[in-house]
Amino acid sequence: MTENVRALIVYESMFGNTERIARAIRDGLRQYVAAETMPVNRAPGVLPEDVRLLVVGGPTHAFSMSRLSTRQEAWKQGDVVMPIEVGIREWLGVLQPPTGSGPRVATFDTRIAKVRRLPGSAARSAAKLLRRMGFRPLTTSESFFVNETTGPVRDVEVERAQNWGAELGRLLTGAVKVA
Repeated sequence: MTENVRALIVYESMFGNTERIARAIRDGLRQYVAAETMPVNRAPGVLPEDVRLLVVGGPTHAFSMSRLSTRQEAWKQGDVVMPIEVGIREWLGVLQPPTGSGPRVATFDTRIAKVRRLPGSAARSAAKLLRRMGFRPLTTSESFFVNETTGPVRDVEVERAQNWGAELGRLLTGAVKVA
């Protein structure tokens, strides 16, 4: 594990599916760097200086990042696991831009499997906003699939998320991929 390098995974999750993906990404990253997950409603507006990778993820709502209105609709569908007042859109609106080179970033989203080919993505929207703020992407955005709006997330997607986390760790640290 690389010393003095840390990854922070900030996530928004209505029904726990995106949180499960965030934790799998964290587990993959931990093979290379210290990593922790944090719900968006507790995320800092200024990133700690030791964060070298910021991973941001949330559900795709109406072809993009959620809005208060779409989170209110989600709340009507079942028991939500996070407060609906703050999503990644609102948090990115108050996040301080990087100073110097700042941390690298990666974004992910969750979406319903049966509409996987629809345009729009919370991850791509977040990545675009982060680039405008001056953050440098580490890799392209990734989508993970759930069975229905409230889940569950497929086990194969959790495994894929862990592998993506490990790939982020390799990219960040320059570690050689072992065959």
